[in-house]
Amino acid sequence: MPRTTPSTGPPPARPRREPHGLQGPEPERILIVRLTAVGDVIHGAPVLCALRDRFPDAYIAWVVEGVGGDLLQGHRALNQLIRVPRRWYKSPRQVWSLRRRLRAEGFDTAVDLQCLTKSALVAWMSGAPRRLGCAAPDGRELSPWLNNVQTPVDADHVVHHYLGILAPLGIAVRRSVGAPRPEGFESIRFDLEERGPAARYAAEAIDALGLRAGRFAVLNPGAGWASKLWPTERYAQVASRLQAEHGVRSLAVWAGEGERALAQQIVARSGGAATLAPGTTLPQLAAVCRRAALFLGSDTGPMHLAAAVGTPTVSLHGTTEAGWCGAYGSGNLALQAEFADGSYGERRRAANDAMLALSVDRVSQACGEAMARTQAVRRAG
Repeated sequence: MPRTTPSTGPPPARPRREPHGLQGPEPERILIVRLTAVGDVIHGAPVLCALRDRFPDAYIAWVVEGVGGDLLQGHRALNQLIRVPRRWYKSPRQVWSLRRRLRAEGFDTAVDLQCLTKSALVAWMSGAPRRLGCAAPDGRELSPWLNNVQTPVDADHVVHHYLGILAPLGIAVRRSVGAPRPEGFESIRFDLEERGPAARYAAEAIDALGLRAGRFAVLNPGAGWASKLWPTERYAQVASRLQAEHGVRSLAVWAGEGERALAQQIVARSGGAATLAPGTTLPQLAAVCRRAALFLGSDTGPMHLAAAVGTPTVSLHGTTEAGWCGAYGSGNLALQAEFADGSYGERRRAANDAMLALSVDRVSQACGEAMARTQAVRRAG
C-alpha cells in the first residue's frame, strides 16, 4: 500500500549540468512523439516551440493519439500533425500503415518525449537515424534500446524534463520555474492559440450563464484517478468564499457523466455561488479558461491546459508530486500537504487520504493569492 507522508515542500535542486552543444548535423525534418495523455501533450508543447525557435526552417511533425491532438491542430510551430487511433500498436495493419507513412516523410531526427516502448517504437519506425530520448531510469521499458541518443535529464518539473531531452540539439534548459530566460530559444511557452469557433462558443456560453469575463473561477472536480479527487463539498465551500470575499462566481466544469455528477454536487452545495458549465471540447474549455479569473483543480489535463493558456491556477496534489507536475508558471500555486508514496499502480489505486489533508482554508487562501498575484502583474504592466 502507498505510504502517506507529510509533504516537506519542493524537492531539493538537483545538480546543474552544463548544456550540450549541437551533436551531429542540424536537423531538417523532425518528428516529435508524445502519444498521450492530454496533460503530457500540453507539457510537450514547449518542446515544439523550442525546436521552432532553434531551427526556424525545419519541418516539424508530431505523432499523437486521442483528443490531445485537438490542442495541437493548427499550432503555428507545427508543419504536420499525425493522428493515430488508440491501441494502434495492437493492429499489424495499423503498425504497417504508420511505418509506411512515417518512412515516406524522410525524418532525420525523432524526439521521444514519452520514453516508453510504444513511443520509442514510433520513433524507430520513422527511420530517423537520430532518435532522442531519456537515459534509464527515465527511459523505460524498451525505449533505451530503441532510442540511440539518450540524455540523463535533471529537472525540477516535467516541462523542463521534456526540454532536457533536446540538449543534444544544442538547446539549453533553465532548471527552475523562476530562473532567467534559457539560451537556445526565446522563452518557455506553449503557444496554444485560440481559434474563432472556440472563442465564440466561450463568449456566448459565459454570457448565457450570466457570468462576466475575468470575474468567475473555473472549478474542475474530476480526475483520472479516484486518489486525485478532492471532495465536492470542499469545492462548494471554496466557491462560497470566492463569491463572499472576492465577488467571484464559480463555474463547475466536467467531461463525461461521472464528472458531471460531481460538478452538479458542487453547484447544489454552493449556496448559489456556483453554476454548472455546459459540455465542452478541449479547445472550448481552453477558451473558457482564458476568460476566467482563476482555475482550481487537481492534477489533470484541464488543469495543465488552464495553466498553459495563462489562467491563474491552483493545483491540488496528493498522489502526484506538486513540484514535478504542479501548475506550471511562476504565478501559479501547487498545493500539497501529504504525498501518498508508492508505485504508479499503488498511487493510482490509493484512497484519497493525501488529498483530504488539504483544507478548505488553505485552498481558499491560495485562490485569493493567485488572483492577487495576477492583478499585481497586470497593474505593473
